[in-house]
Amino acid sequence: MISAGYDAALGDEKGDMDITPACYAHLLNSLSGFAQGKVAVILEGGYCLKSLAEGAALTLRALLDDPCPNLEPLGAPSDSITETILNCIYEHRPYWNCYKFQDVACDGIQSPLRLHKPKAEFKFDGDPKQEVYATRDCYPIQDEAFVKLCDERLDKLRASTTLMSPPHKVCLVYNELMLKHKNITDPVHPEQPARISSIFEKHKEFGLIDRVHLLESRIATAEELGLVHTESHIQSVLDLDELTPRQLMEKGKGYESVYLHPSTRDSAYLAAGCLLEVVDSVLNGESAHGVAIIRPPGHHAEQDEPCGFCIFNNVSVAAKYALESHGLSRVLILDWDVHHGNGTQRMFYNDPRVLYISVHRYDHGTFFPHSKDAGPHSVGEGKGEGYNVNIAWNKKGMSDPEYIAAFQQVILPIAYQFDPQLVLVSAGYDACVNDPLGGCKVSPEAYAHFTHWLKSLAQGRIILALEGGYNISSISYAMTLCTKALLGDPLPLLESDLDINSSAVSAIKETISCHTRYWSCLKFLVALPETNLLHGDYSPLDLVMTKLNLNEPDISDSTPDKVQDVTPNQSSPQDADDTTTSSSSKPIGSRQDELPGPSSSSSQSSEDKKQTLTDYLSEHAKALVNEEMFMVTPLPDCPHTPLIAPVPETGIDVNAPCTDCHSQPENWVCLTCYQVRCGRYIEEHAMLHGVSTEHPLALSFADLSVWCYVCEAYVDNHKLYEAKNAAHRSKFGEALVWSYGPRLC
Repeated sequence: MISAGYDAALGDEKGDMDITPACYAHLLNSLSGFAQGKVAVILEGGYCLKSLAEGAALTLRALLDDPCPNLEPLGAPSDSITETILNCIYEHRPYWNCYKFQDVACDGIQSPLRLHKPKAEFKFDGDPKQEVYATRDCYPIQDEAFVKLCDERLDKLRASTTLMSPPHKVCLVYNELMLKHKNITDPVHPEQPARISSIFEKHKEFGLIDRVHLLESRIATAEELGLVHTESHIQSVLDLDELTPRQLMEKGKGYESVYLHPSTRDSAYLAAGCLLEVVDSVLNGESAHGVAIIRPPGHHAEQDEPCGFCIFNNVSVAAKYALESHGLSRVLILDWDVHHGNGTQRMFYNDPRVLYISVHRYDHGTFFPHSKDAGPHSVGEGKGEGYNVNIAWNKKGMSDPEYIAAFQQVILPIAYQFDPQLVLVSAGYDACVNDPLGGCKVSPEAYAHFTHWLKSLAQGRIILALEGGYNISSISYAMTLCTKALLGDPLPLLESDLDINSSAVSAIKETISCHTRYWSCLKFLVALPETNLLHGDYSPLDLVMTKLNLNEPDISDSTPDKVQDVTPNQSSPQDADDTTTSSSSKPIGSRQDELPGPSSSSSQSSEDKKQTLTDYLSEHAKALVNEEMFMVTPLPDCPHTPLIAPVPETGIDVNAPCTDCHSQPENWVCLTCYQVRCGRYIEEHAMLHGVSTEHPLALSFADLSVWCYVCEAYVDNHKLYEAKNAAHRSKFGEALVWSYGPRLC
């Protein structure tokens, strides 16, 4: 329910604000995705009749799912509203998990960010309190010049507002000829024809084919493909039909993750051409939105060669086509495929006319396409600097809360400031739940919400083009829900009790940090005080204890390179085998004297009172509140423990340097080959060794915890005792206390 007062609109004497009528349509659109579209708008105030009428009418159009009109160019949020929003976040962050994107400034912990100190001030220097207040002629009088200025501006805004209503809500293109491209030698290859046929059948099942405008298919011309691809690449694809199946197979091996088929050429030309048909339909005003169910996908394809299942870069061709053939000057490409669109990024890296935003799995450069260019620091170059935005996940398992946060914190603010004339979505669904390649958990329903949010941009001119996605059931349902969202159907509810992964918070904050210099909308990356300055101190420990669950099974936020010993009694080295560990965003082992061990507390008498878990949490409450430390419970077992090899006769030397870079702090020993390598905060050699050799288990010299790279979890099991005991003897000079129950020997 919306208390719809329009007295903050331009020209209202009571509100004295400056909101344009078009803004109300955008506000309504952002809310209409909730509650399955059950939105009621109830009129409250509004006393400038011209802005009231225009604002209310545009609100009604938004309720009818008409495209939102363009806004005036957006500058930076004012300092006043920035302060107000930060104050609101400060007050509500103890209650809402979404408010995690400002640092917490604790005593003794310096944040590199600007500190925002909330203040609650009451400023009133008017007349003293009266018994009776006037209700007429009691507001500031607007002089004739001001009234005329507002009137002229409202007339200008009204004249420039395009009340566009294309005859077709959604156009859609699909052609069965694209099914012919297939992998002959691997019939269960993930990029298979059933991907698009199943999506089309799901659209039929939901009755959508009768509601959309079906377009005729066409192939792309060499001239159109040449907008982004080299002549040699285009000719190479054109010549594919002259090769034998064996020659095609050999040629495909020369590329990165590409297979070729006698029908690859026709399918690739058709996929690009079909998308251009959708672009024409939308930009010519025939359709409001567009959907292209096409394959092979495109965003990995480079200017001069295929890559990653992709032959031609369909979306890049479409973007350049919109710029050159339709005279656009601003195109947004949003790539939500779980893999980074390396080809798309490279094609527009120095072009300010195309804003490329990609949200993808990165894993510190180890996830396909295995490039550091997919990281957040790749922001564009030359005139295109700032127009390349990478939101790079460093963990698998990201789901709805993480993607929603990426939209609200980065994608939508930057997109609104960019003000695109067309939105092209590289709509890969391999971040969807149960995808065999993506490893993420985004629900199909969430994609409908992403699509709905984007509809408010570019007067609704948004086009979805299929990229990846390899679970047939998931992608069919997800893309169908996106089409329903474009048709204006009510959006399904999302699960609401999920917390945001702390690794995702870090990734989003890093992206914001890289782009604050380019986008003035990103003003909210600051530090907020730990102490409650407005209502007196609250106990950080109280806040921590309400959220703490020592039996929490989801440990995807943790990494082996962030571990500290968090045993209740740190005075004795025997406790190093305790199964409760904590992770800190500060890399441990950066100095030898910081490594966990007896040096800091070995002088403590054994008769001293043992530290309880509550004592320890109280001592480290600031770090816990600041999410610099969290607690995990190791798995009691994992399927990879049979790969543990016996400890060498020479034992384990915890002071041994990294085999590759010879560094000593933060080293790990592989429990299969017993080679020593450094952790993620040094050169990542331990992780790279585990991936390349498929040796999953490694033991930390810092705190003797064991990490499984395959399970992505800490493990503590009696099978690890021999290795942990050897490391314990090397580190502390005595045996590790057995803590796994009765010995079975």
